[in-house]
Amino acid sequence: MNQLLLFGLVSQLVLLPAEAQTMQPREGIRGVIKAGTTAQVIKDGFHFLEGPAPTPEGELYFSDINENNIYKLDRGDHITIWRSGTRGTNGLYLLQDGRLLCAEANGQRVISIAPTGAVAVLASEYKHRKLRAPNDLIPDDKGGLYFTDPAPRPAPDVAPDLPGNVYYLRSNGELLLIDEQIARPNGISLSLDNKNLYVDDTEGQYVYAFDVQSDGSVRNKRQFVKLKDPSPGSRGLRSRADGMALDSEGRLCVATGSGVQVIDSRGKHLGTIKVPTMVRNVAFGGPGRHTMYMTAATELYRITLVSKGPPGRMK
Repeated sequence: MNQLLLFGLVSQLVLLPAEAQTMQPREGIRGVIKAGTTAQVIKDGFHFLEGPAPTPEGELYFSDINENNIYKLDRGDHITIWRSGTRGTNGLYLLQDGRLLCAEANGQRVISIAPTGAVAVLASEYKHRKLRAPNDLIPDDKGGLYFTDPAPRPAPDVAPDLPGNVYYLRSNGELLLIDEQIARPNGISLSLDNKNLYVDDTEGQYVYAFDVQSDGSVRNKRQFVKLKDPSPGSRGLRSRADGMALDSEGRLCVATGSGVQVIDSRGKHLGTIKVPTMVRNVAFGGPGRHTMYMTAATELYRITLVSKGPPGRMK
């Protein structure tokens, strides 16, 4: 049975693809993108897109924080509302067993949605205090889950008063605070071997790396890369870094204020994929997983790359 029908949450609204909207050619990045490759707007008119999560069948989930919807893009480029009333869901991750992990910013919790539609709350508080606003998440190979939980902004585009938290949820349900010193932790990812955890900082200029221990805890926090082309923020220069995805060679693709910055496994900046509007998050999908989907505030983009998504995991 069609998964959308199983959930019983599909709206009758169908959003049709934009008509051949493409961007101007960009410079190439060796092994990543050919010079002259153009990005296409699949659909615009949204309000605040996030969380692209591809499926093995070539479809794509993505969220609209302000509209409280999770959408699904099918292989024919038709978009439907897959789930509504999502409580400000931001980051998404589709597990191999079909469960969709969701970081509910306004709901202040991390949940999973099973193919049957059943919702399970995975984390909602730490030491009897509610989570702040879960943002992005990445599972590991031990059944655990890392996620970022930044403090709320006092006003739009103003840095939070307090630094944010980064957590590890063990497979037994125990929640471990692993960092509380990043100004606004946002995108989060793991190296292909699961030995390094990456967390970027929207209000700073760095992506940080941690050594992952056998129990899921981390040590040796360090500056992995200083991102290029920062812009002024309420507390100094900032990258506006957001979601991240790894390719099959371990290169880190970071959505920032200046475009999608590509970083190799040693922390070297290889180049920036330019997009006319600020990209919030990225993921690999499509044929051969050579398509990078990019969510901006109001547009859903895609671009064809030389590189491809990592084996055995969504991003």
